[in-house]
Amino acid sequence: MKVCHEIRKNTYYDSVTLMLISKELKKMEGIKEALVGMATDLNKELAEMINISSEDIKSASPNDFFVSVLCHESIEKEIILDKVDKLLNEKKKESSLDYRPATLDSALKYEPNLNLALISVPGKYAAGEARKALNKGLHVMLFSDNVSMEDERKLKELASEKGLLMMGPDCGTAIINNVPLAFANVVKKGNIGVVGASGTGTQEVTVLIDRLGEGVSQVIGTGGRDLKKEIGGIMMLDGLKSLLEDDETSVIVLISKPPHKDVAKKVLEEVKKSNKPIVVNFIGGDKKEIEDHGGYFAKNLEDAAYMAVNLLRDKEDTPNYEEIEKMAKMEAAQIGSNQKYMRGLFTGGTLADEAMKIFMNHMDVYSNIPLKPDLKLLDIHKSIKDTCIDLGDDDFTVGKPHPMIDPSNRVERLLKEKEDESVAVVLMDFVLGYGSNEDPVGEMIPSIIEAKKAFEDRGQYLSVVGSICGTENDPQDYKKSKKRLEDIGVVVMPSNAQAARLTSSILKLLRGGSCE
Repeated sequence: MKVCHEIRKNTYYDSVTLMLISKELKKMEGIKEALVGMATDLNKELAEMINISSEDIKSASPNDFFVSVLCHESIEKEIILDKVDKLLNEKKKESSLDYRPATLDSALKYEPNLNLALISVPGKYAAGEARKALNKGLHVMLFSDNVSMEDERKLKELASEKGLLMMGPDCGTAIINNVPLAFANVVKKGNIGVVGASGTGTQEVTVLIDRLGEGVSQVIGTGGRDLKKEIGGIMMLDGLKSLLEDDETSVIVLISKPPHKDVAKKVLEEVKKSNKPIVVNFIGGDKKEIEDHGGYFAKNLEDAAYMAVNLLRDKEDTPNYEEIEKMAKMEAAQIGSNQKYMRGLFTGGTLADEAMKIFMNHMDVYSNIPLKPDLKLLDIHKSIKDTCIDLGDDDFTVGKPHPMIDPSNRVERLLKEKEDESVAVVLMDFVLGYGSNEDPVGEMIPSIIEAKKAFEDRGQYLSVVGSICGTENDPQDYKKSKKRLEDIGVVVMPSNAQAARLTSSILKLLRGGSCE
């Protein structure tokens, strides 16, 4: 094997494009490792970690672009570089019709009526860019992470003073005036407003609302830390206020990962004053406290969607759980007596949280984002007994795209899990919509087939349970995605909560209990 590399001085490409090109290079026969990127400290460190660095790369500046691959001796460097140039040109053609202003000032000069900026830059520059946009009177959606808690609070205080939204940092989802931003789905316009301190949690609720025949007025993301004590729920409070004042919003849904109790109380005090029904889905939230403040307690994301639609229609529809027991018995009957553990491989952190919350009543689940500190995985790359992984967590995305963009990490993890003969069920989410991979189902199908065959060759059966967070109008097509998974033997449930319930029921049966 040999290392081939090239440096191109003062040449810029965006990080997501380069990450995807790295992935394409690794598919070439004879290439073991590949990294195409800007020579930032992070990328140089990553090149060192995978043993494809060089003195030229180490001395390159962040304005320089580099290619470095570990490949078979027979592969010529020119073939690799030709492939890189071809991929770069394809990406350039895809975006050639878009006007891409170099600065915020030039964008405002080109389109002076703009009132919202979506910002995605490296963390150390993010707060400064967001501050500029706020000071120019723009609402901000800050996709970037690695922003300090202090900067986040200051930005949100500034926005609040100016009557602007400061969605983020690390805000992955919003739908403003029916326009999906970042990771978001094609959801019908309607009268349910959402404020979410959770990206995939917000997506799950909005797609379920759409499938139930209703739509959303505004979907305001806050970033996942908004309800921490240090931030104080500034943007959830401002988002709630804006929806209370919005004539097109009749019902409101609030979504958050576990909030700080003092912040939760502050938000609930505002819920108590509301003249509109408000559904509250705080993971780990106190049902009595929420109801005492006039809110409608939702035990999970699916429950939140049904409750919001019921309040809008003044009806009492509920999810159909009747088939779960029957399906659990069918799956459990095919699984061997030595198989008893579950592996949850998630691209959405809140969906992983929700699944673990459903499991926690009858089993301990190890994770990189555990519900209890003593269930923290010591080695995130090695599963223990029942394990649920958030592959979108920072530990898995250093120098790599989020798994909703590029599921390579999940493919590799599934192929690793197939070697464990004690595994009975694999649980997965598939997130459709803008921002996500153009075919998240297709990316996983070969590895699912391979994993199921590995178990079959050992005389075993692997149950694969999934849910699809998407709508029929998403670019990836919900119905086709569902059929393709079912055609290879995946049990596809209507929601993440139901997928977790089915998995839980299968495991109860395997361990000698009932699936009640």
